[in-house]
Amino acid sequence: MEKTICELFAGVGGFRLGFDRLGSGWKTTWFSQWEPGAKTQWAHDCYVQHFGECPDLKGEIHTGEDISTMVKDNIPDHSLLVGGFPCQDYSVAHTLKSSKGIEGKKGVLWWQIRDILIAKRAPFCIFENVDRLLKSPAKQRGRDFGIILACLAELGYSAEWRVVNAAQYGAAQRRRRTFIFAYRNDTEYGKKMASVELESIISDFGFMVEAFPIAECGSSSEITLDNDIIAVSDSFAFSFENAGAMRDHRIVTRKVVEKEEQPILLGEILQKNVDEQFYITTEKMPKWTYLKGSKKIPRTAANGHEYIFSEGPVAFPDPWDRPGRTMLTSESTLNRSTHVVSDPGTGRLRLLTPIEAERLQGFDDDWTNSGMPNRMRYFCMGNALVVQMITRMGKVLDKIVEQE
Repeated sequence: MEKTICELFAGVGGFRLGFDRLGSGWKTTWFSQWEPGAKTQWAHDCYVQHFGECPDLKGEIHTGEDISTMVKDNIPDHSLLVGGFPCQDYSVAHTLKSSKGIEGKKGVLWWQIRDILIAKRAPFCIFENVDRLLKSPAKQRGRDFGIILACLAELGYSAEWRVVNAAQYGAAQRRRRTFIFAYRNDTEYGKKMASVELESIISDFGFMVEAFPIAECGSSSEITLDNDIIAVSDSFAFSFENAGAMRDHRIVTRKVVEKEEQPILLGEILQKNVDEQFYITTEKMPKWTYLKGSKKIPRTAANGHEYIFSEGPVAFPDPWDRPGRTMLTSESTLNRSTHVVSDPGTGRLRLLTPIEAERLQGFDDDWTNSGMPNRMRYFCMGNALVVQMITRMGKVLDKIVEQE
């Protein structure tokens, strides 16, 4: 089997960089990155600066366009489909043309993944999403993830998932993300795993437990998905734990405790004596102190109900002896979630530099220094994934592909 990748919602290339670092021969045949409503496609342009363009099977370039307009049959063949797609409302309805067809809400990108799976039949997939995917929506917990698993089962795939805290596996950021590994049942790997109990896949023999070892594994709970995705959308609800596996519509889930490895500490990635623009001014210090502090604020709801809004303090500044907190796209703005550190050289309080933001995500220094403004460099890193987690999964996948 050739080691070929199609990378969707590619950002500035975290998946590709993670596989490139393996040095084991993976080649990206096509990618897609498009930011709706943006005049300049900063992330796409940064990706192309590093890796070059990818023509489709007709020799045309469509990598920086809305993926929904792409003719899926024109995407080059690939053995691995990857992508960090957004957490959205995946509810579906019957199409008007056919009672058997389904139609998701416009702009929901999971359906583009599904269409590509139908057209190209990738043997393997790795997807990334936020950890709350397993619990959304609030009024029907677990429905959205159930729809994803039902789609995969319908197309002849089995799947595993894990919620991974990158700092537990040697990274510099306490970032929790859901990773999904799906494989076609007719692959050699799929045939081998068909004889392994789902409970054991989670605890001992699966893809995820090899990539991300565990210290403990709790008891299992299970449920069987309806074969009709519409029925799943209408009525499915289930409490997914942070690990699990699905085969032939049967789901088993277990709570696992991650086996902690030595993380990179925030102090280890900081630069010294940085440019003056990153330091907090005396005028803005009271606002920062207020945002980071605890609060109890009387508020009135729309229905007239009065209540107290409260929140605890955030470390100010962020401690050097721990990995960084989860970085958001709003990093560097005057915001409660923005990191504030003490500069190792001057001792003054300041924001992270773009290079430090890149280090939090495991990218090379100046990866986004491609002409984009600093605010977009932070935005792109806030949207990115932790590169080391991809490399860890790639090592396991290398051994699987050798057997195909």
